[in-house]
Amino acid sequence: MIAGLIIGGVVLILIIWMISINNRLVALKNNRESAFSDIDVQLKQRYDLIPQLLGAVKGYMSHESEVLTRVTEARSRCMQAGSISDKIAAEQNLGAALNGLNIQIEAYPDLKANTNFMHLQSEISDIENKLAAVRRFFNSATKEYNNGIEQFPSSIIAGFKNYKTEPMFDLGVDNRQTLDKAPEVKF
Repeated sequence: MIAGLIIGGVVLILIIWMISINNRLVALKNNRESAFSDIDVQLKQRYDLIPQLLGAVKGYMSHESEVLTRVTEARSRCMQAGSISDKIAAEQNLGAALNGLNIQIEAYPDLKANTNFMHLQSEISDIENKLAAVRRFFNSATKEYNNGIEQFPSSIIAGFKNYKTEPMFDLGVDNRQTLDKAPEVKF
């Protein structure tokens, strides 16, 4: 009788422990998904501003259609991406295309002085700053989630539930190469 109560108590403790771990993993997964929805909000604002930016630039850069086309196509791929991993890859591509556009803009001083263009640049800069903040939060949530499913003993429950490690939202190879270069200083 006492042995049965002890065994029942141990089983009950194990069940409560497994439920606790499962609930923690679910919370971490949902936190990561919520963090990505914050990124989606900022990306939507960014996507809405890109056509306006391209419209302001087209008049000045009519012979630079390849750059404008690349940005437009990259924006379209971003809007069609379904999974978080696809969106991350598409965003890396859009970032590279926008960097190419910014390089071309440098050659047009009249454009840089245009008030509509300056306002759009300011709005895009604000959105990029917000995106950087929500990406940091997303990467933090992803790190917590990945740690949660890889650490013992929660890795046992994660294995049963088929949870896998998830990718961070990083810069991508093209943007990383750009940032690794020393900036040019012109006087």
